[in-house]
Amino acid sequence: MRVSLHRRIAAPIAIATIVGLALVGCAEDSGTDSGSTEGQTVKISGGITGTEADALNKSFDAFTKDTGIKVEYTGDKSFEGNIVTKVTGGSAPDIAIVPQPGLLKTLVETGEVKEASEETSANVDKNWSPDWKKYGTFDGKFYAAPMLASIKGYVWYSPAQFKEWGVTVPTTWDETLALTKTIQEKTGKAPWCAGFASDAASGWPGTDWIEDLVLRQSGPDVYDSWVAGDTKFTDPAIKKAFDSVGEILLNPAYVNAGYGDVKSINSTAFGDVAAKVADGSCPLTHQASFLSSNFLDVKTAAGKTPTVAPDGDVYGFVLPGIEAGSANIEVGGEFVTPFTDSEAVKKVTAYMATPEFADARVSLGGVISANLNADPSKASSPLLQDAMKLLQDSNTTVRFDGSDLMPSTVGAGSFWKGMVSWIDGKDTDTVLSDIQAGYEN
Repeated sequence: MRVSLHRRIAAPIAIATIVGLALVGCAEDSGTDSGSTEGQTVKISGGITGTEADALNKSFDAFTKDTGIKVEYTGDKSFEGNIVTKVTGGSAPDIAIVPQPGLLKTLVETGEVKEASEETSANVDKNWSPDWKKYGTFDGKFYAAPMLASIKGYVWYSPAQFKEWGVTVPTTWDETLALTKTIQEKTGKAPWCAGFASDAASGWPGTDWIEDLVLRQSGPDVYDSWVAGDTKFTDPAIKKAFDSVGEILLNPAYVNAGYGDVKSINSTAFGDVAAKVADGSCPLTHQASFLSSNFLDVKTAAGKTPTVAPDGDVYGFVLPGIEAGSANIEVGGEFVTPFTDSEAVKKVTAYMATPEFADARVSLGGVISANLNADPSKASSPLLQDAMKLLQDSNTTVRFDGSDLMPSTVGAGSFWKGMVSWIDGKDTDTVLSDIQAGYEN
């Protein structure tokens, strides 16, 4: 997640190459190792909360049965704002699940993060495309293995409403704007809903919008240069992306469906938009593939859990490019970051880099993995199955979430804050200058 992320997801590696690596530290281990870890508890912390946190804990059931190691995950809604303080204050968890490489770099610089074990490193080599390992590597040392992934930039909608209005999924950005206008004219209401509220991380959903438009309008090379800090936020290419996003998010006729005016975007929790899409009051929302998990907790207007399918209650399409058929997608992911080097922690981190862990978590619903040997058929909806196949396809060109790659003072700092200020009405040029100033902190 650093400079020049020219990458293509590598083709899947034969599953046969990982036979015997199913559960790191299982019964095949020596009796000495089993005795040293039996009954131990490994504590994990991260920003994953609610039902997703419950599912993550359940993902370790087979591992605990095989190794005797108990895993306790605790979610913190303000994780990004708290973890550095906890680490520097001597209260680090055994493992942290870190969603931003910029934040990961900050944690590594504290000197408290432990290098990944040999088994963890080997599992990543066997099960992930090379760049995923680079994202967790600093100064030639590998620290943090990838865990789950998400494809950013899905647009969620109701297939039934599209049929009712006689509209179809757009194939270009201009068609997306035309679709927006058509829905507004047919309904007399705002077509889009958005939520930027996320406690200490408020603003990040807006950065996803900007990153999608930079990638689509200006291409991968400009995107890479911007992420590396060489292309400034004040550059015309970045302002163009803000202006394009503003055609939707700053237009009171187009937002904020089901919630209020433009400024209500900042007071709306990012996951709450799922409920409005499910009950039909929000025709369109821009959110990552992981919004699937939020649909598990809401009801349709008929009072049932919405089905995510092309002919279901809700579905999604990747925000199209400037030209039809654009193959560039933006992704996000989490990284398993150890702060202790006990044998139990090593076994947990190694297991989390296997397809067995990926399959266990994916099968519980709402998420996907970029693990090349994970089984896409275990994903909980056709959309997520297709998303996993897209990540595993060697022809898919991918760029990692830009704000997650930038230094934390920018990506998780001035960029997040700048999006909130922008929605609150601060002019674009000032916002861009404010965000750029984050590099000086």
